Amino acid sequence: MKIVVAGTGYVGLVTGACLSEVGHSVTCVDIDERKVEMMKNGISPIYEPGLDELLKKNHDIGRLDFTTDYKNAYKDADVIFIGVGTPEKEDGSANLDYVYIVAKQIAENIEKDCLVVVKSTVPIGTNDEVESFIKENLKNDVRIDVASNPEFLAQGTAVKDTLHASRIAIGVESKRAEEILREVYERFNQPIVVTNRRSCEMIKYASNDFLALKISFINEIANLCELVGANIEDVAHGMSYDSRIGDKFLKAGIGYGGSCFPKDTKALHWLADGHGYELKTVKATIDVNENQKFRLMKKAKQRFKILRGLKVAVLGLTFKPGTDDLREAASIPNVKLLLEEGAEVVAYDPVGTENFKKLFPTQISYVSQPEDALRDADLAFIFTEWKEIREISLDRYKELMKKPVVFDGRNCYELDEAKLSGVEYHSVGRPIV
Repeated sequence: MKIVVAGTGYVGLVTGACLSEVGHSVTCVDIDERKVEMMKNGISPIYEPGLDELLKKNHDIGRLDFTTDYKNAYKDADVIFIGVGTPEKEDGSANLDYVYIVAKQIAENIEKDCLVVVKSTVPIGTNDEVESFIKENLKNDVRIDVASNPEFLAQGTAVKDTLHASRIAIGVESKRAEEILREVYERFNQPIVVTNRRSCEMIKYASNDFLALKISFINEIANLCELVGANIEDVAHGMSYDSRIGDKFLKAGIGYGGSCFPKDTKALHWLADGHGYELKTVKATIDVNENQKFRLMKKAKQRFKILRGLKVAVLGLTFKPGTDDLREAASIPNVKLLLEEGAEVVAYDPVGTENFKKLFPTQISYVSQPEDALRDADLAFIFTEWKEIREISLDRYKELMKKPVVFDGRNCYELDEAKLSGVEYHSVGRPIV
């Protein structure tokens, strides 16, 4: 079976690498010749632990290839996965331009019966429309089936999440499509959930939006904990013993970011609104998360009144550890506010600096060690819980900073530890030390 994957972002490239890892012959298609050459040399264009090794290993043994020649790649493919981006439009809806560009290329170039699998996250009903679009634009007399097969990977653990997924969801409208996808995923040895296409599309959105809702809920409770004198970590721990709730996504902080939760909550809210229905819980999730990003900044303003002229250490720039992705990262709006307030910003991140420089090339200073950011700083913000940041002893803050005042948006330190260190420590949902 010849498998082709369109797109080499998080979804497409991880899908292609993992399919080849279990023994399939896979060709990944991208329009960027430079990226193709990088990937052929085992260098991933995205930062994702374990991905470089998979690319090199499977390319070297001939199971994984990369090309810009989509015409030859598509013409005799048995299965084509569409794994291109569906970025958020200004109104919150999903931009499907890249999906339809690939769909048109497929329609114009396939020369044999083919299963097209939409891996990208798309609004409900998109698979139906993609199938109609391909059939309307077919150049040859071939059979086309379209299936929905959303991904459930998380950046930073994408390879593990794909190879050891909790489930594989496939949405099909024909037995043939189901049988082909079952064959594709046979070697993954994971539970397969089979639905129609629209239900499968909804599974993806409902899953992501529910997890986002859990994060916003626990952050709301954390904010109330601060007002009434409770500790959110004790509260979350007590909640977690209930098997109906569990212990996942109950860590309070300054909100979620990345390429999935912000985009998918807005897309589902927009979709419901277009059908004359308001998803109140999803709307609240979005609103709470937007406000939560600035929780630390409000605390800093209350504490210092004026930030102008103060040296501020910013620790962590990416939206989460394990990735260089800055999409919807809390650091971005907060750094903008710090600059507007007249603060001097010195930033550290183990992998996100180069991407952040594209946004703030000269306005802030960058250092290669967290201690260099803390040196002579008046206050420090922690926006990302990188291991390199969590391992800094609070005593080092006291030694290096002018004033050891720390605003920790990820609750990296224990309160008892903060008390012993003599650092003025502000976290989320816990008492000030």
